[in-house]
Amino acid sequence: MGFALADDRQNGSDDLSARIARAKAAAERPAVGDKIAETRGWSVAIEFVGMVLVSAAIGYGIDTYAGLGTKPFALIGMLLLGFAGAVYRAIQESPQFDVDSGNEKD
Repeated sequence: MGFALADDRQNGSDDLSARIARAKAAAERPAVGDKIAETRGWSVAIEFVGMVLVSAAIGYGIDTYAGLGTKPFALIGMLLLGFAGAVYRAIQESPQFDVDSGNEKD
């Protein structure tokens, strides 16, 4: 008389260890839509910071090297202009995040 132990059963393709391995693999790698959204988000953030820094550098250059006697005003003006341009550009990009179906989570 033989008894079947739980460890002796073979479930074929529904083996528990295979299901666990598939679940771990699915949990470890993000979906393609998440990668695209993250990449686009980083590009908007880097562009924002870059516009502000470059415009501030231009203002600093005008103040320091142009000899116009405008020392902090060109820097402040260009910094504000760069910030306004960066906000405008970020607002232009933001509707694309809402429209793209790859950004929705299940």
